Amino acid sequence: MTIAPWRDPALPAAARVDDLLSRMTLEEKTAQLYGVWVGAATDGDGVAPHQHDMTVEHSEEEWAELITRGLGQLTRSFGTAPVDPALGAQALARAQRRIAEAGRFGIPAVAHEECLAGFTAWQATAYPVPLAWGAAWDPPLVEEMARRIGEDLRSVGVHQGLAPVLDVVRDPRWGRVEETIGEDPYLVGTIGTAYVRGLEAAGVVATLKHFAGYASSAGARNLAPVRAGIREFADVTLPPFEMALREGGARSVMAAYNETDGVPASADPELLTRLLREEWGFTGTVVADYFGIGFLQTLHRVAGTPAEAAHAALAAGIDVELPTVKCYGQPLVDAVRAGQVPEELVDRAARRVLLQKCELGLLDADWTPEPDGPVALDSTGNRILARRLAEESVVLLDNPDGLLPLAPDTRIAVVGPRAADALAMLGCYSFPSHVLTHHPGVPAGIEIPTVLDALRTELPDAKVTFARGCDVTDPDTAGFDEAIARTAEADVCVAVLGDRAGLFGRGTSGEGCDASDLGLPGVQGELLDALVATGVPVVLVLLTGRPYALGRWQGRLGAVVQAFFPGEEGGPAVAGVLSGRVNPSGRLPVSVPREPGGQPWTYLQPPLGLAGEVSNLDPTPLYAFGHGRSYTSFAWEDVTGGDTEIGTDGAYDLSVTVRNTGEREGAEVVQLYLHDPVASVTRPDVRLVGYRRVALSPGEAARVTFRFHTDLSAFTDRSGRRVVEPGALELRLAASSADVRHTAHLTLTGPVRVTGTGRRLRCETEVAEAG
Repeated sequence: MTIAPWRDPALPAAARVDDLLSRMTLEEKTAQLYGVWVGAATDGDGVAPHQHDMTVEHSEEEWAELITRGLGQLTRSFGTAPVDPALGAQALARAQRRIAEAGRFGIPAVAHEECLAGFTAWQATAYPVPLAWGAAWDPPLVEEMARRIGEDLRSVGVHQGLAPVLDVVRDPRWGRVEETIGEDPYLVGTIGTAYVRGLEAAGVVATLKHFAGYASSAGARNLAPVRAGIREFADVTLPPFEMALREGGARSVMAAYNETDGVPASADPELLTRLLREEWGFTGTVVADYFGIGFLQTLHRVAGTPAEAAHAALAAGIDVELPTVKCYGQPLVDAVRAGQVPEELVDRAARRVLLQKCELGLLDADWTPEPDGPVALDSTGNRILARRLAEESVVLLDNPDGLLPLAPDTRIAVVGPRAADALAMLGCYSFPSHVLTHHPGVPAGIEIPTVLDALRTELPDAKVTFARGCDVTDPDTAGFDEAIARTAEADVCVAVLGDRAGLFGRGTSGEGCDASDLGLPGVQGELLDALVATGVPVVLVLLTGRPYALGRWQGRLGAVVQAFFPGEEGGPAVAGVLSGRVNPSGRLPVSVPREPGGQPWTYLQPPLGLAGEVSNLDPTPLYAFGHGRSYTSFAWEDVTGGDTEIGTDGAYDLSVTVRNTGEREGAEVVQLYLHDPVASVTRPDVRLVGYRRVALSPGEAARVTFRFHTDLSAFTDRSGRRVVEPGALELRLAASSADVRHTAHLTLTGPVRVTGTGRRLRCETEVAEAG
């Protein structure tokens, strides 16, 4: 039997797709360029911005007619409402069969889902949020988590995951800080690339978002204009995306909502075509953020009609309209027929979509949508991994008098609105926070121990009492009296405060939940003042999606523990740190400010961004980027190097021996920072260029070597070129951006060197045993 060339797996994918395109009508080609959100509701609030304005609910008859042309994507079959995973997999398979049978070519859709902190589906593992990944400083562990997430996605028939977020924090008041990995592009790039590798290793298409500049919004407002300069954009915003594409192999990119200097990302060919494809060599698909193409008309006002929005987005380089058809359907077909949009733009996007479907096996005659085996989205293995990542991500900010670990038989007053609430562990893209709020009465579907429950389990001999004290945001202080009374009866108070994740103003952290300042939400600060005033030592535990200003309590607290929405196993992880079962090893991926005002500020500041005599405002953080304490101690010894000259295309090895000098096992995070004393444009005083997490037993030592290449000193000069300049450099081995242990002085010699797209993006490290 002769099969059409496009069905022949022996032929190159490009030849197969060219043959297929030659057979397709305009309507069939455009049908590959959009998704459909079958389960999306149009009444009332939704799970995406302007969902009720932008979504068209299809009747059964309309759906049946729509899929006769084919379909590019299916949107969030599992992430829109609570669906039993096994039944959902069967329903998705039936939908795919129906799509394939309805069209002339039998091509199924790409099914995509959110997977920011685990598969956003009912009964799926809720892992720590990306900011907690950053706090762990452990790329291999994040890669393992992503692989598990990918395997769960594939087990139910999902092909594409909308993660990771590679935005670099520029203002911690922004609501989506919890979705980011941190405020440093090197940390974001290395951790994000590890996530991409894991997801792609499972056969799932990773989608980098949000490309690009979204986190630099003015005033930290969601979707606000971005006014970043070309050097900030090139040296801070773009590097994580470049690393995740070059080293991670991501096969999709999501265009951002924002505009930069008046140009919306979704209509920017300079960004989506020249840079992404021509300079970086990207060959995958570019998808719109939800309703982003329609927003070109309704929010940005750079298009007058849906057809004009479609033209602008297609010309810029967006291949797929998500989450549902609005502009790339009939308006686009009509515009092409009228000669207003070149059909070549449709062909270009359709070719990319179909090439990806070919990679996924969706064009093969033996394709089948049925899952291979049983569906279990919160396996024991998943939970073990979620616990390990949560434990590694908890940051001990302060423990000045050794109050922690807590004595096993002490009297503990647990106080605060986050102590007994399971949702305190979860970010806004977890299924319970993201979707179940629209389905009251439906159980979470996963076990989520609270800090209160976990602490009682962890310390069975302790006398533990509880008082809520106040709400996260409600100004009512009626609960203060009980909280004070319970604290006065205790040996120690554990105050569990923080955020409530939500969407579009329904929380204190999350998409559309931007903060006016960095004071603790509601009256939680006043509650903490009242607890401290009792004279009983207070351990502050923060469960948050962003850093909050803590200078008001400096020197007044017995200990401070920071956890960034640590996931379903976060309660036991935090309790383990409090009891001492877990030796804290997390390090800050964002600075913790001293005062609630004086922002925005991240540690990547040139001289004029630091404290000085020209302003009475001191932006120096209370706890610096990279900071974190331990229950053991480490000595840094035998550093190699001194004054050294190398060429502007040279390399230099810097080594240090790290020894655990305490009495218990622990992990140190050795960080390498670059200081450029004089450059042709102003540079950050210090910036991270390498790091390595090292676990050591008592008395054990390891030799850590950083293989620094001068490419890592490159920056964007006045002409827009990325260059390595001759002159002095300092490499600083440090325990945080403010805690420098050793400095190596380099002098780069030779001419200014322009680096290309093949430049080294990471500092390779090696760890060897040391005597």
